Amino acid sequence: MTRTEAEALISRYLEAFNAGDVDSMLDLLDEDVAHDINEGGREIGRSSFRNFMATMHRHYDETLADIVVFASEDGTRVGAEFTVRGRYRETAEGLPPASNQAYSIPAGQFFSLEDGRITRVTTYYNLNAWIAAVSKA
Repeated sequence: MTRTEAEALISRYLEAFNAGDVDSMLDLLDEDVAHDINEGGREIGRSSFRNFMATMHRHYDETLADIVVFASEDGTRVGAEFTVRGRYRETAEGLPPASNQAYSIPAGQFFSLEDGRITRVTTYYNLNAWIAAVSKA
């Protein structure tokens, strides 16, 4: 996969996220995708990823803006930087109470690609900044 093809694949993944189209996201993932959750553990597989997304959609309504995607020369590793704009809809365990608070925080994701599929998704954002944003609202 070329750098351009890798960047296009991740752009499609992020566009599917913004559209709330989990099935299209899953179509781009390897069956045994490794998903590294911010401030959490690693989950393996598409079904775990589907369950994670269902939980996320229950608690948060998010879109990504200001997206920049960049890939390694060989197209095997890709990064994306963006702003997460969202609303905190339902209280998540261990987090502040939800009351539809709006938030906007910087975040990033890193991906590994193999044979035209995403084999790893790693997400990073500053949890303390998110907590501060929803606690002010």
